[in-house]
Parts: sequence; structure tokens; C-alpha cells
Amino acid sequence: MSAGLVQTYCAMAHNNAWANHRLLTACAALSQAEFEAHRTGFFPSLQRTLNHIYIIDLFYIDALEGGWLGPAAWKNEVPFPALATLKPAQAAMDKRLIAICDALTPSGLNDIVKVNRDTRVQTERRDRLLMHLFQHQIHHRGQAHAMLSETSVAPPQLDEFFAEGEAPLRASEFAELGWTEETVWNS
Repeated sequence: MSAGLVQTYCAMAHNNAWANHRLLTACAALSQAEFEAHRTGFFPSLQRTLNHIYIIDLFYIDALEGGWLGPAAWKNEVPFPALATLKPAQAAMDKRLIAICDALTPSGLNDIVKVNRDTRVQTERRDRLLMHLFQHQIHHRGQAHAMLSETSVAPPQLDEFFAEGEAPLRASEFAELGWTEETVWNS
């Protein structure tokens, strides 16, 4: 049986967390200087790009949870200067997004989310806001992936989406995250 729409959002949230885990684990092999080094990208370093992902996750996840944080989310452009503090913060943020998706219902996908834009309130359907957030994460992880390829650390493969036949290849990473295949597909 195919995954329903709600299950698809849950799988997307898990895939997002897995991709972040893979990318941040690879980046852990970098020195602080390499992490901060100027590189080509919209945010010109791995440090700034990965912090940007966290900040925008914070902004939208807060809104999806009913919060009102708004633009205060980006008052500090690098809230986690070192990867050692960024990685657990991003993992906690990813868990919040998974919890949001785990709580979804088919009718709840149509709920309106209010987003504090400081000077106005943006209203978006929950499903559209989630799709926007997933696309944002994928876009900037791609930039970070390209930046990492400029270092001596091999960038991890991020272009996979839980192919059933490749489950054994990700089993150890799922174990690190406290998941199984059933965790992802039976949320």
C-alpha cells in the first residue's frame, strides 16, 4: 500500500533529519578554521550556511507550533559558531519538525498557520508551509554539500530518499538517530 499524504510529510521530516545528521557528521571532521572559511555560496561559509538552515527552521517550526517568535529568530546570524553546539541544536530542531508531522491529520494539512513577519502576519496553509520549509532545507544543504566538496572531507550522499532496497546501508545511521525503518514509515 502506498504512503498517504500525511505519511509522506512524516517521511520528508525524517529524511530532512537524516540528511542534516549525515551532513553535520561529515562536517565534524573539519577544523574550526575550515568550518568558518569563506566559500562560494549564498551564505559564504559552511558555518553561516548551516546556521542559516537552523535559523529558518526555528522561524517556521515556531510558527507551525503556534509560536510568535517571528524575525527575532534571525537576530543572531550565527547562534552556533562551533559545529559541536550546532549539531545537537539542529537535531533538536529536527525532532520538533518530526513531532509536528507526526501530529498531522489529513484535515489538519489545510489548517492556516500564522507567521509573524513583524510588520504583518502572513497566513499559509500548513501543507504549503511545510513544503516551503522542506524545499528551503534541501536548497541550502545542497549549497553546503558543494562547499564541503571544496575541502578534504568527502561530502555524504544526500540525494537518496529511503529506497527500500537500501535500508541496510542506512541502518547504522538510523540507529544513531534512534530510528528504524518502521519509525519512518509507520509514524
